[in-house]
Amino acid sequence: GEAAVPGAAEALGRLEARAGKRLCYVTNNSSRTRQAYTEKLQRLGFPPAEPRQVFGSAYCSARYLRRALPSGAAAYVVGGAALSAELEAAGVAHLGAGPAPAPGSALFGARAPLDPAVGAVLVGFDEHFSYGKLCLALRYLLERDGCLLVGTNRDHRLPLEGGSAVPGTGCLVKAVETAAEREAFIVGKPSRYMFECVASEFRIDPARTIMVGDRLDTDILMGNSCGLTTLLTLTGVTTLEEVEGHRSSDCPQRRSLVPDYYVDSIADLLPALQD
Repeated sequence: GEAAVPGAAEALGRLEARAGKRLCYVTNNSSRTRQAYTEKLQRLGFPPAEPRQVFGSAYCSARYLRRALPSGAAAYVVGGAALSAELEAAGVAHLGAGPAPAPGSALFGARAPLDPAVGAVLVGFDEHFSYGKLCLALRYLLERDGCLLVGTNRDHRLPLEGGSAVPGTGCLVKAVETAAEREAFIVGKPSRYMFECVASEFRIDPARTIMVGDRLDTDILMGNSCGLTTLLTLTGVTTLEEVEGHRSSDCPQRRSLVPDYYVDSIADLLPALQD
């Protein structure tokens, strides 16, 4: 959102300035670039961050494709301007981002010529998602040998104030997976790949690293899977009742969602960080 959790910026500032901790910001949202997130963090009063401390799914997807695609290959993008900008910065040729070229024709994707350079389909948040784009994505996956299918994240809904929600990127990824009858490689949380992106830029000892987040199925699951200490904040959609339900379960998958610690808010750390 556009408003920080009260006390969150101050708590993180003290962790960095007084406790000497390095901060990294990790998000599944592919609708902003690294630079845009850095500017937003600074605008909200968070500790001054360099872009290299920010790991969004758009940046990490571009990083992945830069290494996974052969020289000269391009990506067909179901996504927006931020994905396009990060691919451009990474030197990855791409097409398809933004509005469809022929919005008046629902079947343009079934008739349009395919670009022979495409070697991957990348699916992120796309407010212009359409049947035509789905057609093109499927055709590339079926008609191009070895074409990769990559998704930024699987978040299936985005909560709104008042208890409502809107569909998340995971719905778009699932549509392409269903049509193609194959699973995408997922870049964002809880994928281990996103943690590897962070670890590649900083010397990180998992035993001395804590993952803080408000979602069990992304933040906490990634932290637990990567050997990090995990701290759940109850300022998001997760409730303590959910945590207790997973903790009391005999199912290993459910128990993997249980954090090591929880707090009502990250601001609850402030008393321990006083001078």
